[in-house]
Amino acid sequence: MENKTKDKFLQTNGSQFKYLAIAIVVGLSVGAIDAIFGRVLIEITSFREQNYLFLLPVLPLAGIFIIWFYNRVSPLSLKGMSLVFEVGQKEREDIPMALIPLVMVCTWITHLFGGSAGREGVAVQIGATLSHGIGRKLKISDDNRILLVVGMAAGFGGLFQTPLAALFFALEVIVVGKMAYEALLPAFVASYIASFTSHFLGLEKFSVKIKETLDFSNPKILAGLVVLGVVFGLVGRVFAFSLSKSKKIIGQKIENPYKKIGICGIFLAIVLIILFSGRYSGLGTNLISNSFSDGKIYQWDWILKLILTICTLAIGFQGGEVTPLFSIGASLGIVIGNYLGISPIVAAALGYAAVFGSATNTIIAPIIIGLEVFGSNNIEAFFIVCIVAYIVNGNISIYGSQKILENR
Repeated sequence: MENKTKDKFLQTNGSQFKYLAIAIVVGLSVGAIDAIFGRVLIEITSFREQNYLFLLPVLPLAGIFIIWFYNRVSPLSLKGMSLVFEVGQKEREDIPMALIPLVMVCTWITHLFGGSAGREGVAVQIGATLSHGIGRKLKISDDNRILLVVGMAAGFGGLFQTPLAALFFALEVIVVGKMAYEALLPAFVASYIASFTSHFLGLEKFSVKIKETLDFSNPKILAGLVVLGVVFGLVGRVFAFSLSKSKKIIGQKIENPYKKIGICGIFLAIVLIILFSGRYSGLGTNLISNSFSDGKIYQWDWILKLILTICTLAIGFQGGEVTPLFSIGASLGIVIGNYLGISPIVAAALGYAAVFGSATNTIIAPIIIGLEVFGSNNIEAFFIVCIVAYIVNGNISIYGSQKILENR
C-alpha cells in the first residue's frame, strides 16, 4: 500500500512538473509573440486612422487576399477558434502550426484596411496552437485540454495583461460547467509569465482606476445594477446569436468565399467610410478611450459597433470579438448610466466586463477582468451585474463549438 501511494505521488507530481516546465516555455514564447502582434497592431491602427480614405476602399480586395492566402497555405486554419475547441473536446487531434502566422498576418490586414474586429481570438489561437504543438513534439498525450488551457491563458494574459482573468477564461470557456482544475497551476504560471513578458517587451496594459464607489445602502442603486445586468446580458446574447446566424445566412446566400468577402466587403467599406469617417473600424479602442476620458460618445455608438463587427466577421475577415465587445459594453454603459442613477463611468466599466462575459458565456473571467482593469472599489457591483448578465445570456456564445455540460 505504501509503495502504491508513493508511486501515485511521484506520478502526480511528475506530471505537474512536466506541465509547469511547458508552461514556462509557453508563457515566455506566447508573451513575446503577443508583444509583437499587439505592437504592430497599434502601429497599423494609427496608420489607418490617418489614411482611412485611401485604405478603406481596398478592404474588399484585402478580404479576397485573406481567403486566397488561407487556402494557399492551410485551408483547415480558416476554422480558427473552432479547431481549438475541437481539440479540447477530443474531437480532433491536432492544430496546424501554420495557423499562427496566418492568423497574425491576416488580422493585421483586416485592421490595416479598416475591418471592425478584435484581437483576442488571435492571441488565444496562437497560445493554444503553440502549447499543443509543444506537447505533441514532446509526445505528451495525457490530456490535450491541459495544454490548451495553458496556451489559451498565456495568449489572453499576454495580450491584455490581465493574468487572473485570462486563467479563468481559459478554464471556463471550452466546456461550460466543467473546469480542468488539473490545469490550474500551469495555466496560472503561463498566464503570469506571458503577461510580464509582453509588458517587458513594451506592450502596454489598458487600465482605469475608478475612484467612485457605489452606495449599496441605496435600493435604487441595487435595482439599477440588476437592470444593467439584464441589458448587458441581452446585448451579449444578441451579439453572439446574430454573429452565428449571420455567418450561416450569408454563407447560404453566397457560397463562394471569394465572392462573399469581395461583394459584401464593398458595402462594408462604403458604410465604414460614410459613418463618421471610419469611427467604427478596427478594435473599438477609440470608443473605450472616449468612454473613460470624457470623450465624445454618441447614443448609437454601441449598436453600430455591434452591427459592423458582426458584418466584418460574418463575411470572413480575421480577428477576434472581445475588444469590440469591451467597446460596445463601455459605450452603452455611458449612455444608460445616468438614466439608472449610476455614474456613467462606473456603468461603462460594468458594461466593459459584463457584455464580454455574456457573449462568451463565462462568469468568473469578466468579474476578475473588472477587478484587474478598473480596481476593487466596485467589486460587488461587478459580481451583481456579471452574474445577472450570465443568467440572461442563456448559454449562447460567440464560440459556436463551445459545449455546455449537461445537468450542470
